Amino acid sequence: MLKVENLKVNYGGIEAVKGISFEVPEKSIVTLIGANGAGKSTTLRSIVSLVKPTSGTITFMGENITGKDTNEIVGKGITLVPEGRKIFPDLTVLENLKIGAYRRKDDLTDDINWVYDLFPRLKERYWQPGGTLSGGEQQMLAVGRALMSRPKLIMMDEPSLGLAPLIVQDIFSIIREINRQGVTILLIEQNANMALRTADIGYVMETGRITMTGSGRQLLEDEQVRSAYLGK
Repeated sequence: MLKVENLKVNYGGIEAVKGISFEVPEKSIVTLIGANGAGKSTTLRSIVSLVKPTSGTITFMGENITGKDTNEIVGKGITLVPEGRKIFPDLTVLENLKIGAYRRKDDLTDDINWVYDLFPRLKERYWQPGGTLSGGEQQMLAVGRALMSRPKLIMMDEPSLGLAPLIVQDIFSIIREINRQGVTILLIEQNANMALRTADIGYVMETGRITMTGSGRQLLEDEQVRSAYLGK
């Protein structure tokens, strides 16, 4: 579904991503793991053209989307749940969800109900300003907002960041359920253990390069990965 080839991205004079290549098969869960500063977030931001690649090619559903307008990329079926959630704190839960469907002109009822089925707590709080929700509820809202555009591929940047362990379990259960319903997922996650247990395919990024790849299970059992990222 998504193919990234020899992607390079510069921030000022610094090469943050140094010629990486990877693929995301349709209906899979793929994760990028690595330390802070490895270039993971920059990679996601370059796919949706929030930062422009220096070189390389990004292909989605067989079409070259490298450097295209972000709005156009969303229209083709890619959405990003950014690190830090970035919800609109003064708008209600329902208003935040409707903003996720800003490109659509059709009836949103079925999709709003789908999000409420995935996240019952959002249905209970549909009238509350987003800023009054707990951290876990705000993350649910950020994911729900991204789903409102009916994406083929949803990219998530650190969805468990700052959340209590029980809430992290809930978030990953919902990630698996979204995938079971046919949405492809590209995931960046500091919780490498949860990410690799959830993912079909994993890539390890270090200082702008991909250094290892394998199934989630293979990477979980790799001694180098366990030592560096799993604390074992």
